[in-house]
Amino acid sequence: MNNFVYDIPTKVFFGEGQIKQLPMLVNQFGKKVLLVYGGGSIKRSGLYDEILELLPECEIFELSGIEPNPRIESIREGGELCKLQEIDLVLAVGGGSVLDAAKSIAAAAKYEGDPWEFVLDRRLITDALPLITVLTLSATGSEMNFHAVITNFETKEKLGTGNYHTYPYASILDPTYTYSVPRNQTAAGTADIMSHTFENYFSSTQDAYLQDRLAEDILKLCIHYLPIALEEPENYEARANLMWAATTALNGMISVGKGGAWSCHPMEHILSAYYDITHAVGLAILTPRWMGYVLNDDTVDRFATYAHNVWQIPFIEDKFAMAREAIDKTYQFFADSGLPMTLPEVGIDETHLEEMAEKVAPLLTQSYVPLNAGDVLAIYQACLTPGFTL
Repeated sequence: MNNFVYDIPTKVFFGEGQIKQLPMLVNQFGKKVLLVYGGGSIKRSGLYDEILELLPECEIFELSGIEPNPRIESIREGGELCKLQEIDLVLAVGGGSVLDAAKSIAAAAKYEGDPWEFVLDRRLITDALPLITVLTLSATGSEMNFHAVITNFETKEKLGTGNYHTYPYASILDPTYTYSVPRNQTAAGTADIMSHTFENYFSSTQDAYLQDRLAEDILKLCIHYLPIALEEPENYEARANLMWAATTALNGMISVGKGGAWSCHPMEHILSAYYDITHAVGLAILTPRWMGYVLNDDTVDRFATYAHNVWQIPFIEDKFAMAREAIDKTYQFFADSGLPMTLPEVGIDETHLEEMAEKVAPLLTQSYVPLNAGDVLAIYQACLTPGFTL
């Protein structure tokens, strides 16, 4: 296990009714608040009105309409609004895309150049406005990390940015706010949780025992609670466990002491940059095909461990058979959750596959199994038709 420093400055207020902490949190920083949110869901649910009632003494400025793949144009608009109105803090209410946008807006408010510059080089972020988040979707873990993923459709790039300055100061996690999340978004959010976990679990670091066991438990939790949440949307136990799983999957607990680059996320980011698809759906489509492609003599032990510890597949002499069964179960779990499982279902054909593979390959040289452009293209092509095959 590699050396590491673990330092998470975000305060988390978890559970029903924790929104009552909001005035205390906001008042520490000032009265001029930029409220960042997406569509109309927080108004339909009543959360928008509740927040305004809790902050009667604040001057609220709004930036709504944040996109599912947040765009650099929104970051520019938000940053300029913060500067113009001398905003004291940013309040993000929504899912991961809203939180990612809010982090970048908080940084843009303190940056003199174009925000895309610090998307390209996160080291340029040297300050940011305080950020408080109210989570409404269990998926990205953005509520307890500094990461933000921003899309530039002009350049066909979707890139991660952020550093210590973009950690939220505090995050309010009330599972009841996810009761109204539609089935498809609940399933996609859980696929995102699992993908974050996979990216950390499938690593060349073999001696991070605690991190690996935590990762396996997160995966088992998702497998157990997603079907319950789909059938009983207001099941507090299911929603609460999925929400905390999302946070834990990407707050560093299962990644500390591990190295290497991620695999499926870079391959999906470029799909979203070209086609603006739902990030987590792209991950669900890619993940089983990537698993099958990288299964080999060097990786089979890890996949057999995954098969046994997550899917309770008995250990047998043929570890490849165990691995294939586990990968097939992974595919079927996503399919049974109602997620699209081919690229054509989300509007992607062969037109740009080779071009995208060439662009993303340089990011995959240090991944669990290093991939070149030909490898990426083969994985993309495997996603064109239904079913999982090796």
